[in-house]
Amino acid sequence: MPALTSPSAESSASADSAPCLFALDASRAWGESVAAQLGLPLTPHEERAFEDGEHKIRPLASVRGRDVYVLHSLHGDPAAGVDARLVRLLFFIGALKDDSAARVTAVVPYLAYARKDRRTKPRDPVTTRYVAALFEAVGTDRVVTLDVHNLAAFQNAFRCRTEHLEATALFARHFACLLRDEAIAVVSPDAGGIKRAELFRLRLERELGRPVAAAFAEKHRSEGVVRGELIVGDVDGRCAIVYDDLIASGTTIARTTAACRGLGARRVFGAATHGLFTGDAARVLADPGLDGLVVTDTVPPFRLPPGPVRDKLRVLSGAPLFAEAIRRLHANGSLTDLLDA
Repeated sequence: MPALTSPSAESSASADSAPCLFALDASRAWGESVAAQLGLPLTPHEERAFEDGEHKIRPLASVRGRDVYVLHSLHGDPAAGVDARLVRLLFFIGALKDDSAARVTAVVPYLAYARKDRRTKPRDPVTTRYVAALFEAVGTDRVVTLDVHNLAAFQNAFRCRTEHLEATALFARHFACLLRDEAIAVVSPDAGGIKRAELFRLRLERELGRPVAAAFAEKHRSEGVVRGELIVGDVDGRCAIVYDDLIASGTTIARTTAACRGLGARRVFGAATHGLFTGDAARVLADPGLDGLVVTDTVPPFRLPPGPVRDKLRVLSGAPLFAEAIRRLHANGSLTDLLDA
């Protein structure tokens, strides 16, 4: 990937043609990996906390007339909860718009509250829509994210422009190398994820040049309790890849793994774009029946202590994908064929 023009290397006119990249402190390591793919430095900014818990955040370079990209993942961690991360991002976008940035794009690899996209109980909030309204209120021009829980709900919630990236190619390349000569079945852990798993299965077939079987698991969730053991599809004698958008407590992956093993699967791998690993996930996923786990780097696996789960975890970098998306957006290009790249 050729480097974009760096502001430090060219004239002022050339500098203005390069995108301006910021990464908030809590996402700096990930932001640096994206910036490195683009061959650009991160633009400096200041984050200052006050004694009463308030804070301010501002750019330390002019963004007037610039095409600005702010890189920040909206997962909670020990330093800051989801809400604190979201507020910092929103306030910074507001400051950039006040400083006359021509366009501000929020590059959010993990989008908080994307799972609460509909009412499942009386008087439930539809938090995805409220988050969208907050982004729009501060003047966000575009939101770029990866593998949201419900694509239609995400696209319908936002009135500003959105770009949705998919990690299917990352996973397909990984498993095509790992399981080159194996019989494989791609398993959706619930009926709602069948389309997502099918896109991955088709991409894996392209990588392998041969058929890959499909299956899906029965799943019922109520008040955090997951039930259902039925598998529809043939996994007997195959390597099963349980494919989902997110791993939180691990119960869905563990339940589907047990069901696949019970039906004769030779090996079982879990794959999900976002690895939150909340609660008791380290114990739940330590089952030796699960041969491996693969996630992307949208959320660092900081909640997993050293042990069996960390030993079988593989983290794939999404930095090249996001860097190419930024490159194309800055050039007013299309991301359509990027999904097949």
